[in-house]
Amino acid sequence: MNPIKDNKLQIYLVGGAVRDQLLGREVYDRDWVVVGASFEQMLDYGFTPVGKDFPVFLHPDTKEEFALARTERKQGSGYTGFVCHADPDVTLEQDLLRRDLTINAMAMDADGNLFDPYHGKDDLDNRVFRHVSDAFSEDPLRVLRLARFAARYFEYGFTIHPDTQALLESMAASGELENLSGDRIFKEVSRALTEPNPEQFIEVLRHCGALKVIWPELDALWGVPNPVAHHGEVDSGIHTLMVLKEAVKLTDDIGVRFAALCHDLGKGLTEEQYWPSHHGHEKSGLPLVEDVCDRFRVPKQITNLALRVCEYHLHCHRIKELKPKTILKLLNALDPWRNLEMLENFVLACHADSSGRLGKEDSPYPQGEFLLEVASECKKVVARPFVEQGLQGKAISEAIVKQRGAIIADMKKKRIGE
Repeated sequence: MNPIKDNKLQIYLVGGAVRDQLLGREVYDRDWVVVGASFEQMLDYGFTPVGKDFPVFLHPDTKEEFALARTERKQGSGYTGFVCHADPDVTLEQDLLRRDLTINAMAMDADGNLFDPYHGKDDLDNRVFRHVSDAFSEDPLRVLRLARFAARYFEYGFTIHPDTQALLESMAASGELENLSGDRIFKEVSRALTEPNPEQFIEVLRHCGALKVIWPELDALWGVPNPVAHHGEVDSGIHTLMVLKEAVKLTDDIGVRFAALCHDLGKGLTEEQYWPSHHGHEKSGLPLVEDVCDRFRVPKQITNLALRVCEYHLHCHRIKELKPKTILKLLNALDPWRNLEMLENFVLACHADSSGRLGKEDSPYPQGEFLLEVASECKKVVARPFVEQGLQGKAISEAIVKQRGAIIADMKKKRIGE
């Protein structure tokens, strides 16, 4: 339904709302384009202008975004170097021409009539991602956006048109991706991690050469073998994406999914003469995870989880082999005494790593269950009883450590038989 009851304004629903409506998906956000109107007219109708760079307005009642039809001209490098031109003479076809993909370059009027000058409906029906024009290459961020669409619509069977694939490869090789800021990259990464198939985001970026530019530490894992006894899939890159897929099954938490991508980065540093063994890859991977999180400006909570999963995931896998004091050190590093969520997410990431192997998919993870149970019992040990006994200072902490160690030893004996 047309949100403005005035036939003098030509208003069209555009972009993702049209695409998803035609796909039968639920539409959450609607964007509108107004053709033939001026800035002053929009103000007269009660719209509120948003920002300085684009002629975008908020509807006085619905607060949905309405943009004047516009054209854009590339000026400078990166994804911000554009000059926008909005004018009542700009046509709907001209406005749609500046969009990224044909499936996003459709419009619908108030009566449900489809305007599709670039054959987006055909590409939607054929499940094809195709760029509207060569102007696609002017914005390097569109490479990541297309990869994110691949993660969202993989279940529909979408593929990338060969001409668009060639354009992606050309953009990756051009150096333009280097103009993307780290926080802008992580914004797209984090969005992709919320999609049903985030592994497709990584696959698209890798196949066009973009992953090597924006995340070389992750790209380096492909071609690095693992011991076949523990990894039927062998390849470290394939394993990492399998871990991500398992993480998606276990949780929608972005931090866990990001940690899945970071947990084995250290394997990319192993010298070929030592393959397929990767002794010490947990420790060697820590500086890489730190660099990635710093470069992407990853939130502290997600960074901390990624670092702990990188360093301690093998500890969790081998929990049955660890001494009680080592298990307690692991728990102290995860600090469930103050933040239980960190431990819970750590276990989920380790579970994903364990089942993210060929033939191990969807397997249970008793090691994680044991660690959570141990933490729950150890958390019951607090300082107050020792204070009441007259202990002070260091003696209190030593008593807590001793009692927690005894609890772990007892539980380990009962559960594992040692």
